[in-house]
Amino acid sequence: MTDAAKHPSRDRFFGLPVRPLTRRRLDNFTANRRGFWSLWIFLALFGTSLFAELIANDRPILIRYDGAIYAPFLKVYAETEFGGEFPTEADYTDPFVVRLIEEKGWIWWPPIRFRYDTNITDLDAPAPSPPTTRNWLGTDDQSRDVVARVIYGFRISVAFGLILTLFSSIVGIAVGAVQGYFGGLIDLIGQRLIEVWGGMPVLFILIILASIVPPTFWLLLGLLLLFSWTALVGVVRAEVLRGRNFEYVKAARALGVPNATIMFRHVLPNAMVATLTFLPFITSGALITLTSLDFLGFGLPAGSPSLGELLKQGKDNLQAPWLGITGFVVISVMLTLLVFVGEAVRDAFDPRKTQR
Repeated sequence: MTDAAKHPSRDRFFGLPVRPLTRRRLDNFTANRRGFWSLWIFLALFGTSLFAELIANDRPILIRYDGAIYAPFLKVYAETEFGGEFPTEADYTDPFVVRLIEEKGWIWWPPIRFRYDTNITDLDAPAPSPPTTRNWLGTDDQSRDVVARVIYGFRISVAFGLILTLFSSIVGIAVGAVQGYFGGLIDLIGQRLIEVWGGMPVLFILIILASIVPPTFWLLLGLLLLFSWTALVGVVRAEVLRGRNFEYVKAARALGVPNATIMFRHVLPNAMVATLTFLPFITSGALITLTSLDFLGFGLPAGSPSLGELLKQGKDNLQAPWLGITGFVVISVMLTLLVFVGEAVRDAFDPRKTQR
């Protein structure tokens, strides 16, 4: 009896049929226990940060007042809707507003009652204040809760890295595929341009551009995309140069199949094996670049939740070691998990590794 007959569930993954090659890669990935559990921990942390508004917020999650249900974390409500006097947005940190609501209903608060931009005015010590039962990791020099800024900063950093990896991979794979498939003069000119473009001092150019144009999330993403797409060109180009001489590619050309179809349907899937192993490391590189720019003050707009800005505050406030230690631990754990995942992906696509 074959192994597949003994274990029919191994032929399916989350209900989908799995080919033997894919099964071998999944087995190699799961055999790297460090990378396997790092992936789940990273997904758990990022998935939790996606619900940051439900975890750390200065607005209640739900309010029941006079028989009606309100969701302040999703919608702005005026104070007059809760029996107040002013038609402006209700201040849920005001004891008067809280008392009005509790007289005719109840309030459901998130576990952390601060957003990343909440200025805490009733601290027991001057900012930056040390950790307490109210502020678990203390506050920064702007009287903002460190835990809330870490949760929001982790989300925006990982989202930035994943989006940048996606777009830079699309551009880099397309350019590498064109160079490798057509070769000749196109490959020669393309390689010289990439050598010149890749030799530029990226960090200095980004600092100059960010100092001229006020940076936003998408503008900073576009600026980094200008220089990050070259990371995969060399790998894809080498794989496509090798694959374009295979017999099935020559047969497809002889049959008159368009070059675009041969390139993206027959040659490029084989090149993706080597490409996928680089993606976690590209993501970690994007996170490091964003953190560096935020640390230098040329990253996300002022006041944005940023891990690099937290490190900068730790440097500027040596009397508050919890700021630097928190930033260092969060960034170290995030990058370490990505590196471990990258090692597991590399093992998964390594043809020399076979798990029994």
